[in-house]
Amino acid sequence: MKFLDLVKVYIKSGNGGSGALSFRREKYIEKGGPDGGNGGNGGSVWAIPDKSLNTLIDFKYKQHQFAKNGKPGQGKKKTGETGQDIFLKVPLGTEILDENQQIILGEINSENDKVLLLPGGTGGLGNHNFKTSTNRAPRKFTAGGVGLEKTIYLRLKLIADLGLIGLPNAGKSTFLSITSNANPKIANYPFTTLIPKLGVISILNSNITIADIPGLIKDAHKGKGAGIRFLGHIEKCKVLLHLIDVSSNHLLTDYKTVLNELNEYNKELLNKPRITILNKVDLINENILNKKIELLAQYEKTIYPISAINFTGINILLKNSVKKVVENKIEKEKTKNKWDPID
Repeated sequence: MKFLDLVKVYIKSGNGGSGALSFRREKYIEKGGPDGGNGGNGGSVWAIPDKSLNTLIDFKYKQHQFAKNGKPGQGKKKTGETGQDIFLKVPLGTEILDENQQIILGEINSENDKVLLLPGGTGGLGNHNFKTSTNRAPRKFTAGGVGLEKTIYLRLKLIADLGLIGLPNAGKSTFLSITSNANPKIANYPFTTLIPKLGVISILNSNITIADIPGLIKDAHKGKGAGIRFLGHIEKCKVLLHLIDVSSNHLLTDYKTVLNELNEYNKELLNKPRITILNKVDLINENILNKKIELLAQYEKTIYPISAINFTGINILLKNSVKKVVENKIEKEKTKNKWDPID
């Protein structure tokens, strides 16, 4: 399935049905009173979650989403049928933006989320509503309300327990392929990964999701290399795994470049739980590795040296990553359940 994380959609709610102009007409009953029923309400437009989706590709081929109109009222005070709602099924982590992509109209982050995008038009009133003591045979009725329409953008930010970040060619795709059920393209050149990919890791009786975010580069926060869209996916990840190519001759620069891009895009990203990993230890000897760990230790207390190719250090890293995810969930639950005593 192709991945698409930003799409424009045209939506319209249904018109309300008109009220009916009708009078009771039955045998042996003369001058029956007004009995025109109300029109049905127009259908509304909703956004709802679909856990089976991880892309917005469906909307590329169906950009116009219109709810049904309400039916007009009928005689015998029969109310018209309500127009059918339309539901935009989107992946978890979807933001609904206005036409200028500046205002967030709603978000779908959990299975229980449901966002009303446009209400349907109200059904018109039939003439029986206008009967009074002085007007026994009103011919007045109202038309249904006109449905609303607007252009919106759907923007997907992948929700994952673990998010792989790092410069191009840091070994993220290889790491994803050996630790999860994902099957990313792997090669020894930058930008092998052009789109985010999701995988599932089964460990410690838990299934955790992991996202391979395409490699960041200098000035990604300015949009270079489609960096802004890539950085957006990082926001929804619970724990970040920062992979660094230990064989690089510019280890500290590589380390600081990624963190700087996170900071420039959104300072809160630096507050996310983060695990620092030195990958490709199979390419250097132990003495050089120790020197590089010592160099990085001035910035990070815990560093995990691994080789994704040889599976060196992977098990301990994954176990600690799962613990970090669990700790993060517990901490968030505590924060959510906090309350202030009444003075």
